[in-house]
Amino acid sequence: MTDTAKATETHERTSFKSFEQSTAEDWAVIAPQLSVTQGLVADRVIGLLRELGEDYGGFPINRLEHSLQTATRAEKDGKDDEYVFCALIHDIGDTLSPFNHPSIAAGIVKPFVSEANHFMVKHHGEFQGYYFWHHLGMDKDAREKFRDSEFFGHTEEFCAKYDQTAFDADYVSNPLEHYEPLIRQILRGA
Repeated sequence: MTDTAKATETHERTSFKSFEQSTAEDWAVIAPQLSVTQGLVADRVIGLLRELGEDYGGFPINRLEHSLQTATRAEKDGKDDEYVFCALIHDIGDTLSPFNHPSIAAGIVKPFVSEANHFMVKHHGEFQGYYFWHHLGMDKDAREKFRDSEFFGHTEEFCAKYDQTAFDADYVSNPLEHYEPLIRQILRGA
């Protein structure tokens, strides 16, 4: 049985067959369940991060270690909790959708972080491309389409200082357990 099933099995359920048939009373049953589901998000994010530990994708380190190095570097540099959280989960979608992984992470962080950090997570893939896309016959300057954004420098710095440098097999990063309280704090919901 899944976490959601366990958390919601004791709760009242509605019986409509389409939204068109639903009533205000139905939605009075459904609406409170959002907080139950949101309460499970941190555990799911932690689980997805753990799964990154099983994927090297040809890199010198696994994807979890890359995420931990990115977050640890940002934390050691004095970045705030929200930034460190974004650094930690920026690649969480790598194993779900390698070609569109930034959008997955951006969708997770959007309700909880600043516009600048959301932009950074959402567009880090194109900014990161500056460092290697030319090796793949792609345009390394694709990030230039965002040059007029007020968050260009913020995202450029993230990739330059933390993301593209976080592939060092000798680097000692903080363990995932170090970040679990931060994940729970930020994702606890409204």
